[in-house]
Amino acid sequence: MTAKQWMIYGASGYTGGLLADYAVARGDRPVLAGRNRQKVAAIADKLGCDYRIFDLDNSADSIAALSDIHSVVHCAGPFSATSEAMVDACLASHTHYIDITGEIPVFERINQRHNEALAAGITLLPGCGFDVVPTDCLAAMLKEQLPDASHLVLAFSGTGGTSPGTLKTMVEMLADGGKIRRDGEIVTVAAASRQRLITFTNRQQRWCMSIPWGDISTAYSSTGIANILVLTHTPWLSAFTLRCLSPLLFVLANEKIQRFLKNKITENVQGPDQQSRESGSIQLWGQVKNASGDSRELWLDVAEGYRFTVMSCYQAVHRLLDGGVDCGSRTPSQAFGADYVLTIDQSLLTPS
Repeated sequence: MTAKQWMIYGASGYTGGLLADYAVARGDRPVLAGRNRQKVAAIADKLGCDYRIFDLDNSADSIAALSDIHSVVHCAGPFSATSEAMVDACLASHTHYIDITGEIPVFERINQRHNEALAAGITLLPGCGFDVVPTDCLAAMLKEQLPDASHLVLAFSGTGGTSPGTLKTMVEMLADGGKIRRDGEIVTVAAASRQRLITFTNRQQRWCMSIPWGDISTAYSSTGIANILVLTHTPWLSAFTLRCLSPLLFVLANEKIQRFLKNKITENVQGPDQQSRESGSIQLWGQVKNASGDSRELWLDVAEGYRFTVMSCYQAVHRLLDGGVDCGSRTPSQAFGADYVLTIDQSLLTPS
């Protein structure tokens, strides 16, 4: 019987390259793919992997390239521009889909394709990296502790750098304003409109501001909690400045400005080095409350974001290869259970 093949699309990018290295070091030989023949071929030759070159804008080529692929890990962002075409190709080729997005509109669009995925017999699993596995699983754990919760707050703080792809996504997100979920609906608010001190696992209080994190979409799918806020550690002055500048951020939506900023990111940003990935860590906190005022809290520590993403994607693709994962559009906790995050190295949960 022919072994099931899996693919990394965007293998010449920062996270895709890390995942390829990690997989090969563990005895896998994923098919490496992307648009740039020279870059993808160089990585494939170094790692001893097969490779394929195709542009997601070409539907026929994409479907053909995925025709014998069981599961693809899609790492080529920004996913606002690439995910729909890859999902289309996966539905047509009956290929399971994993990505590492944190973009709310992408989660919402993929969730709307649940029935198509059921009909195709595949799983659509966006956000299988640091965006949003730890926060999604933390939300699901909190929901289990307080089933009638009506409000959810998640926060995180950590060390490490940022990849070019992540920064490009952040440029797009800033232009679209802040997001919260209120009474079941996604609502646009001013950037950094919510600010508060959060105590993390090291018992240090850190100033945090609200951000349009993917859980505004995914945590609602996972828990049904109608009011959701996500915050991240940001120095008070930076958070205050961003809040004041919020009315001006619409200029970032200009296509020429977007292109200029993204080109500058490509030219100047490489992403965190190996030492930063290995020494960094992320601390998370979550709280749920119900209408009666009862509440529950949990604290969670995980590996540095890119290291976590690689480990999570690798484990997720092997769970799909082994079978037993429900088809349809799934959040990480829906696909693998609320305790999935605890199966990733360096993850530690602290109850209240």
